Amino acid sequence: MTLALQVSSAWPYTNILNPHLLESSFSLSLQTLLCLKNISAAMAVVAELSSSSSYIKSTRLDTSQLSISSTHLSYLRRQTFRPVTRPRDATITCSVASDQVQAPVAVQVADPKPKNDCYGVFCLTYDLKAEEETKSWKKTINIAVSGAAGMISNHLLFKLASGEVFGADQPIALKLLGSERSFEALEGVAMELEDSLFPLLREVKIGINSYELFQDADWALLIGAKPRGPGMERAGLLDINGQIFAEQGKALNAVASPNVKVIVVGNPCNTNALICLKNAPKIPPKNFHALTRLDENRAKCQLALKAGVFYDKVSNMTIWGNHSTTQVPDFLNARINGLPVKEVIKDQKWLEEEFTEMVQKRGGVLIKKWGRSSAASTAVSIADAMKSLVTPTPEGDWFSSGVYTTGNPYGIAEDLVFSMPCRSKGDGDYELVKDIIFDEYLLQRITKSEAELLAEKRCVAHLTGEGIAVCDLPEDTMLPGEM
Repeated sequence: MTLALQVSSAWPYTNILNPHLLESSFSLSLQTLLCLKNISAAMAVVAELSSSSSYIKSTRLDTSQLSISSTHLSYLRRQTFRPVTRPRDATITCSVASDQVQAPVAVQVADPKPKNDCYGVFCLTYDLKAEEETKSWKKTINIAVSGAAGMISNHLLFKLASGEVFGADQPIALKLLGSERSFEALEGVAMELEDSLFPLLREVKIGINSYELFQDADWALLIGAKPRGPGMERAGLLDINGQIFAEQGKALNAVASPNVKVIVVGNPCNTNALICLKNAPKIPPKNFHALTRLDENRAKCQLALKAGVFYDKVSNMTIWGNHSTTQVPDFLNARINGLPVKEVIKDQKWLEEEFTEMVQKRGGVLIKKWGRSSAASTAVSIADAMKSLVTPTPEGDWFSSGVYTTGNPYGIAEDLVFSMPCRSKGDGDYELVKDIIFDEYLLQRITKSEAELLAEKRCVAHLTGEGIAVCDLPEDTMLPGEM
């Protein structure tokens, strides 16, 4: 009885077999294979040869041509059989009598799975070949999220995975960054994402190394930051969180997509965004944003309540400056039903005093009522901020975002991250709105917030490459949720 082998692709075990045996007629009899004392093992050896040789050869052999001893084969068996992740199909056919011929047998062999390469079901069901993907779907967007085990992320990730931000034909991959302390919670988040069966969620990775998780990121949502503890000075919080964002900026600079869009949520977000961009010189400064969209949403809510209209009737709302109690909700340029706010709400005192203070202190009121800082509404505002960059801004409207001030048309100090009015064409980029009017009240408020950000910048000079830090913060204007 003889055996015919179909051998193809590269044979990796040249340290086990004499390579000259592979260049000549490879001698192997069925009798010798049976020395392995396991038919399925013998078939696996042949399958490995079938999927691994660098050429294709069909050879008919008999026992007189035998060149490998059963002892050598036993060694080969011990060295060869090991698990791999990606199954391969190999076919065995024997040249025996016709009544002994069986249908080809498919043997599945898998390569070792890289540790922490992907999470759970996403390794199995979402690793689709290009030809199997829905042709109408787009290239997968990689989204890195820091602080991914926290409450804000817990709300945000499901909005992203559902297609709410990028649309129903846009697959995404989530790269979730946590800490040693939060790693089990990260696993829990990944389990919930598994159980939700989002068809657009093609991959989930979890880990604690920003250089690994930020690899090829198209978007980076930097949510994680340390809260302000009892007795901690504001300068101390700037330094502690600044170090986190300096390191994350370096990681983005090293491994992220060169056009990655970065939204900084962790507070104090304006200065953290500045630190991050200063440590990522390869990424355009224009790509960095500090989240002030929640402040904008809160301002729209208060104007709508006062005017007795639904919130979608409020447009052209700008938050100027820092995400702190010096922020400036701009009612001068805002509109209700297309009319200037001051023509609809004629109570100037309410606008200048009550309205502004309600927006600035809304987070603190929420904490007193609920016992925790806002998470769901923050997640909604992050999704809103992202949608504002990937969908065209409605004609005549704009949105607020903390962006880099260099080259701004308003006379605001350069080299800061300052919330200003923006428009987008839906390509991820933006432009600053130029047709803005100012009055003395608005300019005074903007100047105060500008001074605060300049002081914060001096306080983190050691993290932005600008020398020794000097902290001369004017007053404690930290938002309650940061404490």
